[in-house]
Amino acid sequence: MTLEIIIFIVLALVAAVSSVMMITRLNAVYSALFLVLNFFALGGIYLLLQAQFIAVAQVIVYAGAIMVLFLFVLMLLNTEKEESLLKRAKYLKIFAIVAAVIVFGEVAYVILTANVAQQFSSIQPHASNGTIQSIGHSLYTDYIIPFEAAGFLLLAATIGALLLAKKKFK
Repeated sequence: MTLEIIIFIVLALVAAVSSVMMITRLNAVYSALFLVLNFFALGGIYLLLQAQFIAVAQVIVYAGAIMVLFLFVLMLLNTEKEESLLKRAKYLKIFAIVAAVIVFGEVAYVILTANVAQQFSSIQPHASNGTIQSIGHSLYTDYIIPFEAAGFLLLAATIGALLLAKKKFK
């Protein structure tokens, strides 16, 4: 067994255990911290797949910025005083278990019946796939129009949000 396989197994176990721990914790802050651990494990798996840009974006954007905001909102709302939803509606637990079994069955059916190797046989793996240079080259040559359109859309949304916020303060 190579070192790469051992690292993958460790990261996969960390990701699986932290995702289960995230769902089963009663304290929302602990759940968010387990989600951060899951994001770091997924970033490591992306590095093993030689997708450096996605790994860096995973850690910086999700584990960094998004989770800091999420933890700030959780601590600001003080969720310990909230009544549990499962205490008010007992049928939701049964519904959640049935939905989880159905989704697990669907995923198992797709995994067992799909021939993934045949579907992805036309993809040629290359060492430069997933690097920042290849993504940037593709973004600024092949996809420049959608990239610029997304930039203008984000600019318009920012200006609209500022105008709406300014009207509320007056």
